[in-house]
Parts: sequence; structure tokens; C-alpha cells
Amino acid sequence: MSFPTIQDGSPGRFEFSAAQRIVFGAGCSGEAADLASGFGRRVLLVVGRSGLHAKALIQSLEQRGLSVSRFTVAEEPTVELISSGIAQGLDASCEVVIALGGGSVLDAGKAIAALIPNPGPPLDYVEIVGKGFPLSQRPLPCMAIPTTAGTGSEVTRNAVLSVPEERIKVSLRSHAMLPALALVDPELTRTLPAALTISTGMDALTQLIEPFVSRKANPFSDAFCREGLPRVAQSLREACRSAENMVARADMSLASLCGGLALANAGLGAVHGLAAALGGMFSAPHGALCASLLHATCTANVRELVKECATHPALARFQSAAILLTGDAKAELDDGLTWLAALARDLEVPPLRRLGVSSEEFEEVAQAALRTSSMKGNPAAFDVKALTSILEAAW
Repeated sequence: MSFPTIQDGSPGRFEFSAAQRIVFGAGCSGEAADLASGFGRRVLLVVGRSGLHAKALIQSLEQRGLSVSRFTVAEEPTVELISSGIAQGLDASCEVVIALGGGSVLDAGKAIAALIPNPGPPLDYVEIVGKGFPLSQRPLPCMAIPTTAGTGSEVTRNAVLSVPEERIKVSLRSHAMLPALALVDPELTRTLPAALTISTGMDALTQLIEPFVSRKANPFSDAFCREGLPRVAQSLREACRSAENMVARADMSLASLCGGLALANAGLGAVHGLAAALGGMFSAPHGALCASLLHATCTANVRELVKECATHPALARFQSAAILLTGDAKAELDDGLTWLAALARDLEVPPLRRLGVSSEEFEEVAQAALRTSSMKGNPAAFDVKALTSILEAAW
């Protein structure tokens, strides 16, 4: 299997996509209503269970003469939930979708915006268990306003949806699904409890490591990973210790944004492949699953790559990641793995068994993971046995 590094150092062919406009900075979410008015007058506002920050945004939108229909995403989105959101958006003749919340809310908003103009049920458009139809009509404009620092969903071109009857999570995916506007305001993460700061922060870290070592890595995605990894290293622990440390919060919001830009263009790997399979079978938060799997998966990747070729280019990338995370220019591969293990201990990341994952279904999980799109970017060629071993190490 190939890897994108070319021996003479010249870049190969690559593409890069991002949201049409990205605005980053403390307080920038206060511009949302003014910016929304440029997309339409009738808004579908997609928010989370708590609805935190929604009241102020609704008031601001209505003061500018916009009508607002509010749709709540109380948990990770299912295809059935997306159907309900589409129906509500159509009934209200919505012209723009604003998604304000964590990754699940942003994914739901992107999916609803994509499918309101496109006829048929959501399953017609999703991968693996659906028909995988392309979008024939352009999605409604979508504004994405994250309230967590982890998923990077505000700048990605897919939405992860659960299909409970199939016990699987799948993606609705299209270049056209990139948000028209991403407003990344670190102030909105100030109210995140420590547990969510940990799980979303570990997801952000994973989404910087996996694109960096991906088979589909490119110079642009590398640049975002190199920017984001040291920020996580210096700020994740502090953001978990102090909700009021806005320097750390801003670092994590920027790292999450960098990870979203990187993964949207370089893909992910086995951590996300396994997390997607586990998330479809067990009621465990995505970020917590990634946190539990990260060290074991990186260790397995390094071990398999060394077996394949002691000079495999992906090993140099893992070593570069170790340098970025430890801040030590002489760091070796093992130093990076040791750093990840220490971070998990410091943050008291729970193992898979404490997340309700049953070891009896590891082989089924591994088989499902191999079917996910995330596995296409993983640097090592894992089979069911190797993935099962990772699950056992993380359990």
C-alpha cells in the first residue's frame, strides 16, 4: 500500500477544501445575526439539549427581522432525527440553517441543510447501509457555530449519523456540505464541564495526529497539524483544570479548527474507524471512545509499520508528532507514545470497559471498522486480528 511521501521530497497531487468563510476569535459569535441576514430571512436554528446560548441568538436574529424555527438535537443524530429536522425546515420554508452546539448539533445542521432541497429519505444519501446517492441540489447555506473544542465539524464536509436498527454510524458526505460560514468563538466553550473538555479535547488531539500520519496527508493538512498539536500539548490539561483560562480555551478552539481542516482533506485512521463502529453498537460518547483508543492505536500503528519497513515514511511522521507534543527536538517514537499514555493518566481517561463496551463483540466491531471510510487513511494495514488486539489493549 502506498503512502503520500515522495522520496525526493516533492509534493504529490492533492486537493484542499474548507468552509467558504471562517471567522475565529473571542466574541465573534455576536456577529452571527448580522451575518445570517445575508443568507436569508427564515432561519432553522439547530441547537443542543441545553440550548445554552440559543436564547441570546434567537433574540438577536428576531431583532433584525428574521423568523426563527428552533430544532433540538438532544443526542447524537440518527437518520430519523434528521428526517424530523428536514420536515420542520420545509414547513417553515427555511432559507438558512444555523447550527449552534457541539459536534452532534453541527453534523445534524449540515445534514438537514443538505437534504432540505434534496428529495427522498436520508438513507438514500448515506454510505454503507444507504444508497449513497450524490446530492443533486445545492444545500441551503449553513452557519456552524461550535460550543465545544474538539470535533472541527464546523469545517468538514460530512455528517455522522446513527442508524440504530443497523447498529452502525455512517456518513452523509459531499463537498457541497462545507458550511457557508464557520464562527469559532472560544468564549462559547467557557461553560463546558471538565468531562466534556477532556473528551472533546482528546478528540481534537486524535484529529490532529491521524491526518498527520495519514496516507492522504498533504502539505496543507500537515501545516494545520503542526500548528494544532503543540497547542493541545500546552493547553489541554490547563483547559481541563480551569474553565476560566481563556488562553487555554482559545488554544483548544484553534487546535480543534486546525484538526477539522486537516481531517477534511487528509482523512483519519483506525481510532475513528473503531470509534465509529463502537458508537453504533454501544451508547458511549464519540470523544470518550477516541480518548480510550488513541494510545493503543498509535502503539499498534508504530509496531506494524516497523515490521513492514524500518524506514517507513509514516514512522518519521510519528516521530515528528512526538517532537511537537513533547517540545523536545530529540524526541523519539517511544517518547511520543509515553507522552500520550501520561496524558491519558493525567486526565483519567476511562478504558473502554468503563464506557459500557462489551469485549464479547470485539470481532464484530473490528469487522465493522474495516468498512468505514476512516480506515482508508490509516498508515498501517490492519486486519480484524490487529484491530481486535487494539480493542483488547484499550479495554
